[in-house]
Amino acid sequence: MSPRRIALASGSALAILLVGIFAVTQQRGNDPFADCRQSVIAGGAGAIGGAFTLVDENGTAVTDRDVLTKPSLVYFGYTFCPDICPADMGRNVAAIDVLDEMGYDVTPVFISVDPRRDTPEVLKEWTDYLHPRLIGLTGTPEQIRAAANAYKTYYKAPENPEDEYYLVDHMTQTYLMLPAQGFVEFFSRETSPEAMAESVACFVDKAG
Repeated sequence: MSPRRIALASGSALAILLVGIFAVTQQRGNDPFADCRQSVIAGGAGAIGGAFTLVDENGTAVTDRDVLTKPSLVYFGYTFCPDICPADMGRNVAAIDVLDEMGYDVTPVFISVDPRRDTPEVLKEWTDYLHPRLIGLTGTPEQIRAAANAYKTYYKAPENPEDEYYLVDHMTQTYLMLPAQGFVEFFSRETSPEAMAESVACFVDKAG
C-alpha cells in the first residue's frame, strides 16, 4: 500500500473515531442544544478542542483565549491547497456574511497544517483576500500538532518534500466553538452557507 493510501486510510479511521467520540459523549435528554443539531450525534463536552498556543498572521504569539473570544468557526487546512480548502473557507466566510446580516458576530478562524510554507506573511495575504475578519494561525510543527490533537483532527504532510507543490492530507470538518461552552458542533463539507448560518445562530441563541 502506498504512503498516500496509508495516510488516507488513517484519516478515515480518525474520522470514524471522531464521530465515535461524539456518539459516546452525547447526553441524550440533557443537551441544551438538541434543537440546533444537524444530526443525532452531539459534541462531547471537553472531548474536542482545548488550549493552544500559535502565531497569528501578524507574527504575534496567541492562545485560544486570545482568539476564541466570540462564537467561532474553526477550520484546519493550508493555503497551498488547490481546491478543498478554498472552497470550504469560501463557504465558511459566506456563512459569516449571512450571520452578519442576521445580527450575529461570529469569528472565522483558519489554522494551517502546513507551517513549512504558511508563514504569517503568506497567511495574511490569503486571509485578507478571503474575508477582513478571518484570523489565520500558524506556528511550529509541534504547536500545530498539539492544536490538531486537541481538536481530534488528522493531517499528514510529507516529511521531506522534494516538490514545492506537495499536498497535505487533512480532515475537512469545521468546528463551532462558543466562548463558555467550547466545542458544540461540527459541519461537513456538504453544509451550505445558509444552513451553517442558521445552525450557528441557533447555538448562539441557546447559549444565551
